[in-house]
Amino acid sequence: MNFLQFFIWGAWLISIGGYLGGTLGFSGAQIGAVFSTLGIASLFMPAIMGIIADKWINAEKLLGICHFTGAALLFWASTVTNPDVFFYVMLLNSMFYMPTIALNSTVSYVVLEQKGYDVVKDFPPIRVWGTVGFIAAMWVVDLFGWKSSHMQLVFSATSSLALGMYAFTLPECKPTASKQKKTLAARFGLDALVLFKQSKMAVFFLFAMFLGAALQITNAFGNLFLDSFTLTHPDTFGVKHPIVLLSISQMSETLFILTIPFFLKRFGIKKVMIISIFAWVLRFGLFSIGDPGSGLYLLVLSMIVYGMAFDFFNISGSLFVEKEVPSSYRASAQGIFMLVTNGVGATLGGYGSGLVVDMFTKEGVRDWPTIWLVFAGYALVLGLIFPFAFKYKHTEKAAI
Repeated sequence: MNFLQFFIWGAWLISIGGYLGGTLGFSGAQIGAVFSTLGIASLFMPAIMGIIADKWINAEKLLGICHFTGAALLFWASTVTNPDVFFYVMLLNSMFYMPTIALNSTVSYVVLEQKGYDVVKDFPPIRVWGTVGFIAAMWVVDLFGWKSSHMQLVFSATSSLALGMYAFTLPECKPTASKQKKTLAARFGLDALVLFKQSKMAVFFLFAMFLGAALQITNAFGNLFLDSFTLTHPDTFGVKHPIVLLSISQMSETLFILTIPFFLKRFGIKKVMIISIFAWVLRFGLFSIGDPGSGLYLLVLSMIVYGMAFDFFNISGSLFVEKEVPSSYRASAQGIFMLVTNGVGATLGGYGSGLVVDMFTKEGVRDWPTIWLVFAGYALVLGLIFPFAFKYKHTEKAAI
C-alpha cells in the first residue's frame, strides 16, 4: 500500500514540468499554477476526508474511493492540452490525492495495531517503501521514455486504479466514535491558532510558510531545466535520463532522515533550521552553475544537498512542534504546520516561482542560471534573517 501510494505521485510529480513546458508549451506561470494545486488542496481536503473517515466511512474504503476518483481524473488530464482546463482537472485530482497521504497513514496504524504490532517501531520501515515506490516510478517513466508525454499520467492513473482496488481488500478500519467531542476548528487544526500569541511559535510558523514555498520549485522546473540542455549537451546522461538524475534527491532524503536525531540533539532546532535554509541556498545555487556535461558533479551535489534541505526543515520542524506545544494542542499544531508549509507556502511558491521563470524568459528561451540564482537569493535572505528573528536557546535536556 505504501509503495503504490507514492508510486502514483512519483509517476508524474517530477516529470510533469518538462511535459507541460516542453511538449505542451505552457508558460512558467501556468506550470507553477499546476503545482499550486497541491497546496490549495492541502488547505482543506485532508481535514474534510479525515472527518468523513472518523464519522461515516471506513478509512480503507475511503482510501479506495479517493484513488478510483484520482485515476479517472488523471486519465482525463492525459487528454487535456489547454492550460486552464488542465489546471482545474489537476486541482480536482489534488483534492482527492492529497488526503490519501493521511488516510494511508491512518490505515497503516489501524492495521498494525489490529495485528498487535508496535506502530512506532514497525511503521517507519514500512513507510520507507513509499519513498522506494516514488523513486521506482520516476525510473520507469524515464526509462520508458514517458517523461515528455501524456503517458506518465496514464501510467499514474493505472497505478491509482490498482491501489484503489487493493484498498478494498485491506482489513476493515471502521470509524471510531471519540469520547472527546472535537469542534470543527479543532478538526481543521485551527484551535492551535492561539500559539501565534507566542512570538517564538509565530516566527517559526512564518518561516515555515516561507520555506514551504521552496519545496516544489525544483519539482516543478527541474526536468524542464535539464531538458534545456538538449541542444548543448545532447548525449549526456543528465539530458537522456533527467528523471533518474533527479531521483538522487529522493535517495538522499531517505539517508538524511537517519541523521536527524544526532543533529537535533547536538545542535538544536534553531541551528538545524539554519542548516536547512542554507542547504536550500546550495540546492538552487548549484543548479545555477551546473550542467549535464563537465558540471554534472555540481548537479549531483545539488541532489544530495536536497535531502538535508528537505528533511532538516520538514521532519525536524514537525518534531519541534511535537516537543514545544502542549499536549492539548499537538495534533492541531501539526495541522497548522502542514497548513502553512504544504498549503499556503506551497501555493505561494507555485505561483511565485512560475512568475520568476516567466520574468527571465525571452522569446521562449529561459535564462536558467539567473532563475536559479533568484531562488538561491530568496533562500539566502531567509537564512540571514532567521537567526535574529527566531529566539530559541537549545539545551541538551530539551534535545530539540
